[in-house]
Amino acid sequence: MRLIRELQRRLFRLRSDGNGPVRLTQRRIFILPTRAGLLYVVALLAMLTGAINYSLALGHALVFLLAGLGLTGMLHTFRNLYGLTVTPGRCAPVFAGETARFPLFLANDRNAMRLALELRADDGAPPVPVSIAARAGGEAAVPVPATVRGWLDLPRIRLSTVYPLGLFVAWSYLMPAMRCLVYPRPLASALPDPQSATAAGERHGEGGQEDFAGFRARQPADSPRHVAWKASARDGGERPLLVKQFAGGAQEELILDWDLTPDGLAPEARISIMAGWVLAAEEGGASYGLRIPSRELRPACGDEHCRNCLEALALMPA
Repeated sequence: MRLIRELQRRLFRLRSDGNGPVRLTQRRIFILPTRAGLLYVVALLAMLTGAINYSLALGHALVFLLAGLGLTGMLHTFRNLYGLTVTPGRCAPVFAGETARFPLFLANDRNAMRLALELRADDGAPPVPVSIAARAGGEAAVPVPATVRGWLDLPRIRLSTVYPLGLFVAWSYLMPAMRCLVYPRPLASALPDPQSATAAGERHGEGGQEDFAGFRARQPADSPRHVAWKASARDGGERPLLVKQFAGGAQEELILDWDLTPDGLAPEARISIMAGWVLAAEEGGASYGLRIPSRELRPACGDEHCRNCLEALALMPA
């Protein structure tokens, strides 16, 4: 078995290509006849046998013509991959149960189009067809199911083509060093009571929600729910978005604490509940913090804070 694995590693490059561009040369491309190509060869042999048996000069000419056509198709199938440059992109985070899409950028420096290319991951996901114009580039997103939280590594990718005749298949294996962060599957649950949360505090002044006190320029941490869209529209988009300010009230800081989840549940279920709390708190525009056994994040709000909280939950030790 070790000999077979070593042979596969040497033949099919079962090692990482890193995160840089990869150019397909003759040492990386493999080619074999397809089923249609094998039937084509059998048909040619039968025609050649008949031409020899009946001494048909035109039969010999037809067989040799078709054989030359097949060899020419094999050369063009190989050239459809040769010289392509593949560069890995960056995969956006997804939630467990969704499909991660790993972007790959293909560059064509030839004056001919690259048609009928297919990208397929080793995990059995459906193939991704792609064609690239002459002297241009293209992007293809390889789908990989994200079943569990944490880091998801991109499996080996098979880039193949049967263009132009379908008699031969040429392929190359790619193993770019790419991974995708998979957030926990969120579980809808009521947010904990702010008064019962540990270390919950109050902020007075601008953070209140009672008396309107004016407008101010929007900051990256502000929730879109607080944007004064009508007031911002009067400026015709020439100024930054405006956010309503309130005074005279108090805004409580919500602490999403691991100890507030039910003790009888499995750890993964408790993590899913906390992921649902993060999304609900962010949607409600609350200032929230996260407290888990391995990490603590201070109260804040905004997309970046939400991503940091979900990342902390995704990378929690099992």
